[in-house]
Amino acid sequence: MTNGPMKTFRKSERLSSGARCKLFATFFVLLLGAQWFAPASVRYKIDDSPLDRSSQATSYAPLVNKVAPSVVNIYSTKVIRVRPLPFPFFDDPFFRRFFGDDELERFRQPRTQRAQNLGSGVIVTEDGYILTNTHVVEGADEIKVALADGKREYTAKIVGTDPQTDVAVLKIDAKDLPAITLGDSDKLEVGDVVLAIGNPFGVGQTVTKGIVSAKRRGGFGLLEYEDFIQTDAAINPGNSGGALVDTKGRLVGINTFIVSRSGGSQGIGFAIPINLARSVMDRLIKDGKVSRGYLGVNIQSVDADIAKEFNVPEGVGAIVADVHPNTPAEDAGLKPGDVIIEFDGKSVKDSRHLQFMVAETPPKKKVTLKIIRDGKQMTLTATLGERPSDLMARFGAPHEYDEPGLTVLEGVQLAELDARARKQFEIPEHVKGALVAEVETGAPAFGAGLRPGHVIVEINRKPVENLSDARQFLREAKGEKILLRVWSRGGSHYIVVPRRTARD
Repeated sequence: MTNGPMKTFRKSERLSSGARCKLFATFFVLLLGAQWFAPASVRYKIDDSPLDRSSQATSYAPLVNKVAPSVVNIYSTKVIRVRPLPFPFFDDPFFRRFFGDDELERFRQPRTQRAQNLGSGVIVTEDGYILTNTHVVEGADEIKVALADGKREYTAKIVGTDPQTDVAVLKIDAKDLPAITLGDSDKLEVGDVVLAIGNPFGVGQTVTKGIVSAKRRGGFGLLEYEDFIQTDAAINPGNSGGALVDTKGRLVGINTFIVSRSGGSQGIGFAIPINLARSVMDRLIKDGKVSRGYLGVNIQSVDADIAKEFNVPEGVGAIVADVHPNTPAEDAGLKPGDVIIEFDGKSVKDSRHLQFMVAETPPKKKVTLKIIRDGKQMTLTATLGERPSDLMARFGAPHEYDEPGLTVLEGVQLAELDARARKQFEIPEHVKGALVAEVETGAPAFGAGLRPGHVIVEINRKPVENLSDARQFLREAKGEKILLRVWSRGGSHYIVVPRRTARD
């Protein structure tokens, strides 16, 4: 009896042939499924051969390797005095008795702290002359120059600065330095590829690529002599003083500033042409200063209206608006209304071109002036003087005043808000608008509180970006009164000014 169940159980363990076929088929399917769903080996196309850098169509690395060692980082520091914060309770007898007079007076004293500026520079001679911007080193007590290799750092001295062009020359005590090759910025053309090299935001040496967007840019009011190369190569804070090079690795410009609403690069950067920078550098090294020729005239370019009125070709020459007394221009016989079409044998393109040619000519040199007076050509001879260092203070850089009779603000003269005005009235860079240059004491605007040095930032609730906006909004003004929002040193505030009527 005992063998029966055991025998039956063993029989039950045996699989029928059909079951064995099913089991084998299941195993086979599972085996194939494992092959189908297993991750396949990834096959990449790999080419690890070195890049052919013989053509700039594929790489600018050889060019960068050639010029990058010539671009340095500049760290300048200066000691500034910090005004103490006002604490009215310091005059309270309780606090004076509690803290003591000596301790409170210590808080009243101005303190000093060290401020650091960051910029770039370019080695232009093997024995250590370096080109940079004046604003990078201006007022510095100590200047350090770090080479691109990161291993060498030198203390630099200022050979000279020229704020009129923003060019500065430094000197470090070193030999066999990687001096860059200078190019000819006059031969640049719009569309030429350029590289900007510098130390933006202190992140380390950086290279950006762009093209020459325009030449002979100026009129920004930042410098007395503006003749910039415009480029879309990214230039950021810290790039100032760095190199702008062409595709042969030749220095064609010194990067100096950008136009931006964000503070960073927006594709509008400007560089000082190397021909101008080199001319300034040579004179700073030789004389320690820049002596410029001086004629003694106020000039402006010949536009269509002036050309018609004075019967001269449009877009050629510079018209004399004023002749300063006791100057070479007066001695030569120049008169207001004369159009200067040639200076020392060279054609005059416009007023800025003439300004540069006069400035580049050494003082005491005798020059010829070809002019058009009353429709007739004449030739005059002038012996240039030396441009006075206080010329800006004596004559002032000409403001662009609003046209006579245009403004509806009686007794008020408006002007562009330029760099000179910002410095004179301590106007921050973020403030935009139209400068109040003059206000007659008896004018309604004076009674309303408008003063010279104020900046009109809104007219009838419309934001004013510049003098042109102010002119337009004043033309459009309706009603008997005008609402102005003005900036002053005490902060912005509103002023309501009676509008000048038609009978005025």
